[in-house]
Amino acid sequence: MQIRIDRTRCRGAGQCVLSAPGLFDQSEEDGMVVVLESTPPPELRDAARRAAGLCPNSVIRIVESEGAADGDEGGGDTGRGEGGAPDAEP
Repeated sequence: MQIRIDRTRCRGAGQCVLSAPGLFDQSEEDGMVVVLESTPPPELRDAARRAAGLCPNSVIRIVESEGAADGDEGGGDTGRGEGGAPDAEP
């Protein structure tokens, strides 16, 4: 699993930080999302998916691993962060 974000769409609502504080933070400079762990361990993957679903601006996109052997459903894209804008990494 990979967490991808589009900071250009972020408005600093902070839902990601509230739902997955081990994966996300907010920049002290501008309040925008900061990814702490772009490849989350198995125990944080549900929190990553939840954060993507809760983001009001569809900033977070989850890219599931193809053919994962660790129990992930392979090959899916479960984030809402689609809209034509390229993904931006922190």
